[in-house]
Amino acid sequence: MDVITIESQAYKDLVAKINSIAKFVVEHQSTDATDPDEEWVDSYEVCTFLAISERTLQRLRSQGKISYSLISGKTYYTIAEIKRMLNEKRIRSNEEALQNLINNHQQYVQQRRIAKANK
Repeated sequence: MDVITIESQAYKDLVAKINSIAKFVVEHQSTDATDPDEEWVDSYEVCTFLAISERTLQRLRSQGKISYSLISGKTYYTIAEIKRMLNEKRIRSNEEALQNLINNHQQYVQQRRIAKANK
């Protein structure tokens, strides 16, 4: 293994340039390029924006009526799956609530990307 040494100031300049490139990439990523139906939202977001209880979601999972994924003990659903539940009238909510869910989720994702780029 080769060891390469550089001056402290040169290293700091390099890190600053890398951070500015990362920030530029994050800021110019198109959120419209991703299909909202493929986005994953957690139980909290679904319950909050569709005004349903966690028990309702748990009942749908137990009955095998909604597909989901468990990651580190947290339950996630795709927007497409939530739309399907609304269309089948298994969840009582409206299109406006679904749109609020999608919009707020996209804002949350954008904020996280910016926060990661600033680290």
